[in-house]
Amino acid sequence: MEKSSNNPARFSFFPKPIRNIIPSARFTLADAYRYITGPMARQATQELRLQPSVQDARTFKAANFDYVTFSGLFSKRNEKAQISHSGLLCLDFDHLENLDKVRWLLLNDEYFETQLLFTSPSGHGLKWVIEINLATASHLDYFNGVSNYLKQTYNLSADPSGRDTCRACFLPHDPNCYINPKQL
Repeated sequence: MEKSSNNPARFSFFPKPIRNIIPSARFTLADAYRYITGPMARQATQELRLQPSVQDARTFKAANFDYVTFSGLFSKRNEKAQISHSGLLCLDFDHLENLDKVRWLLLNDEYFETQLLFTSPSGHGLKWVIEINLATASHLDYFNGVSNYLKQTYNLSADPSGRDTCRACFLPHDPNCYINPKQL
């Protein structure tokens, strides 16, 4: 789905903690990029990566990270409270052995143009945002189709939670975040 620079995709931003389900702002990919590459989550990201256990990390992340719902605007974070779909799909890849290789594969994919790509808060995964055209298929159909394509093509398994349009995506600090230049 082609968005003009005058009418960029918009999605909801939620301030921490995760139990807050009321958005405080409408974000664009450029806003998310500035947040991720800026200082806002630097300290929380560093502290998260020092947590002694997976459970401690989950608890810390839930309390200390702002988040977005890349797939749409919501009056509250609930599928039934969706105002509009953004035309974006965020796929989450956890526990990757070679982040740089996967980053290169996604950035150079011949079928899907990367709009935003960043390292997950844990430092062991990637978040990949692409545009989708809801006039041709549903969010769920896109999620399933893209997930199957990635599994067959690169042996990459996307987290199944991406099926949910109101899925929270925590915003970490990543100075190497990629944004498609057309989004700036």
